[in-house]
Amino acid sequence: MVAMTLDDLRETFTLLDDWEERYRFIIDLGRTLEPMPETDMTEANRVRGCMSQVWLTAETQPGDPPQLHFRADSDAHIVKGLIAILMVLFNDRPAAEILTLDADATLAALGLDQHISPNRRGGVAAMIQRIKAEAADIAAA
Repeated sequence: MVAMTLDDLRETFTLLDDWEERYRFIIDLGRTLEPMPETDMTEANRVRGCMSQVWLTAETQPGDPPQLHFRADSDAHIVKGLIAILMVLFNDRPAAEILTLDADATLAALGLDQHISPNRRGGVAAMIQRIKAEAADIAAA
């Protein structure tokens, strides 16, 4: 994935004039996702609660504290872009930091809470819940 910070994401959303341009940007972000091996696209890795097919894996990276590295993919272009936004928020961070991040507030600040369908909002919430569950498991270990 292209190295992007939350500030970069906010700035880009601000610079784009309308939601049609923002949707194109979101779809383009999805094209930058780290490839997920097809062998990881299993029922065990599927995110429940998403209308589209979404798969998510997490692995612990060494460090002090260890960081969680996520890979995710979807069969829908816009969903891949939403995954990419979640990766900007959560990927390669310590479990404790992931657990304290307020993704809903960030997504609202970007306007996504008002500009994606209720079904997609539910799917994003399911992805966030899964990411936080992975972080909670690591934090408890």
